[in-house]
Amino acid sequence: MKKKTIATKLALVGLVFLGACARMDHLGKAPSLTPAAETPEHVAMLWQGLPTEIQNQRAVDGASLWSGSQNSLLGDRRAINKGDILTVVIQIDEEAEISNDTTRTRSSAESLGVPHLLGLPQRLDEHLPEGASSATAVDLTGSSSSKGNGSVKRSEKLELRVAATIVDVLPNGVLAISGNQEVRVNFELRELLVSGYVRPQDISRQNEITYDKIASARVSYGGRGQITDVQQPRYGQQVLDAILPF
Repeated sequence: MKKKTIATKLALVGLVFLGACARMDHLGKAPSLTPAAETPEHVAMLWQGLPTEIQNQRAVDGASLWSGSQNSLLGDRRAINKGDILTVVIQIDEEAEISNDTTRTRSSAESLGVPHLLGLPQRLDEHLPEGASSATAVDLTGSSSSKGNGSVKRSEKLELRVAATIVDVLPNGVLAISGNQEVRVNFELRELLVSGYVRPQDISRQNEITYDKIASARVSYGGRGQITDVQQPRYGQQVLDAILPF
């Protein structure tokens, strides 16, 4: 029993140290930037897949103004291959307002009396307590009412531009993109992450794509640092909020 108690205490101490490790990175210094060499974008740029053109044909096209290559004067410079870079324009300006009002009222009354039934009520009244009578045997009255109000109001606005990399080209031609951006100001690090799937034909001639044309879009805008740590509740408080039922 003592061994189980000691193991439980050690496990709790370990969880506390694991939770504190995330803050140890910027203890007394600015948060560390994520190494660019470890990102999926860097891997996609290194391994762009098998070539889709013959090398000799590339050399011939490179000498022509009407070449279909991206490097030519009149070529299509939009991102289309694995490892290419495009700009994602995020402009979210949404506002939702929902209001519900529900009212329900119900009332009922039931009365049952037996004043005359073959003389039985009179005989029964003789055995009832003083003041009781079977003439009004049952008299029920009930009422209920409920009223509920609910409203939701939300407003979001976000305008960002971030460069993303094509990390994969699916068999149907859809492009999988991923991009991240980190900005460190003093002791606070802001992170912007975006990923999703886009169609090549939705990419504009300026090599840009808007947020509403990204399928399964995932956008994260947050950060970490000393200010963020102060704004967050302590781990112990978060655990108690999740465990305590009241």
